[in-house]
Amino acid sequence: MESSSGVMPGHFGKFNQTLVTEFILQGFAEHPELRLPLLGCFFFLYTMAFMGNTLIITIITCSSGLHSPMYFFLLNLATMDIICTSSVLPKVLAGLALEGNTISFQGCMSQLFFLALSLSSELLLLTVMAYDRYVAICWPLHYGTLMSLRVCLVLTVAVWAVCALVFSIHTGLMAQLSFCGPNIITHFFCEIPPLLLLSCSPTYINSFMTILTDAFYGCINFLLTLVSYGYIISSILHIRSAEGKWKAFSTCSSHLIVVFIYYSAVFCAYISPASSYRPERNKLAGVLYTTVSPTLNPLIYTLRNKEVKAALGKLFSFCRH
Repeated sequence: MESSSGVMPGHFGKFNQTLVTEFILQGFAEHPELRLPLLGCFFFLYTMAFMGNTLIITIITCSSGLHSPMYFFLLNLATMDIICTSSVLPKVLAGLALEGNTISFQGCMSQLFFLALSLSSELLLLTVMAYDRYVAICWPLHYGTLMSLRVCLVLTVAVWAVCALVFSIHTGLMAQLSFCGPNIITHFFCEIPPLLLLSCSPTYINSFMTILTDAFYGCINFLLTLVSYGYIISSILHIRSAEGKWKAFSTCSSHLIVVFIYYSAVFCAYISPASSYRPERNKLAGVLYTTVSPTLNPLIYTLRNKEVKAALGKLFSFCRH
């Protein structure tokens, strides 16, 4: 029989233990006085993120002038942002509204998969977008060939497929662990470090896989982005006219801002061993990459992009008529 604490009697080998059937998401319970302000803030940010990214997808889909590699990747970025916020924030809002937040074991594993899928896909896609800007600025005469529709589709499918495979393995390994209690996750969503700390079975394989994943997404991926922008900046500096330099820089400035915000939060949260996990730091970083970044991305790409603003104006004019 399942107990009210979310654990169920079980038997493993020679030892009687309890199986965790649900987890308690601590969220922001240590600050009860902030519950209502946080509820309003998260609701506002989720609404803005969902509507903003949906609008970006609609504009790019409906505007033939935006059917280019850069906007095709931006469409995928907006889709990833919607998956990211929708896998976390509805549960956060429910927890703040009801003053308690539990999630089933299966629900936790699903949230872990979709959140990790969207976050890792976004990191890889930002690298692909950096490569796109590199080709556009450093090899403009060959851009149509190097970034053809087929190449863009292959790169995008590869991003989604690789991340889905990697985090299917991660989630599968996590589901194989034994959780015997306590079952309180010191975060507002399910993620790997706090879950590993709760496991009562060996986590060597999980920790090793986490280190490999962090090295690939956080280090190698980041270095590839830096190398791309190294070549981009070098090419821009060789442009003689100030107007030409500004025009070239403006085509990648929005992407640079998004990369800076995203990697700052991810490095803070994940580029450290699970044993050094600090709840308060990771909650703040989690808010940045699951809420703030997906909310800001549509604004950054819209307010700083004349083509998107023009397409947005045409869409609103069509809707009025």
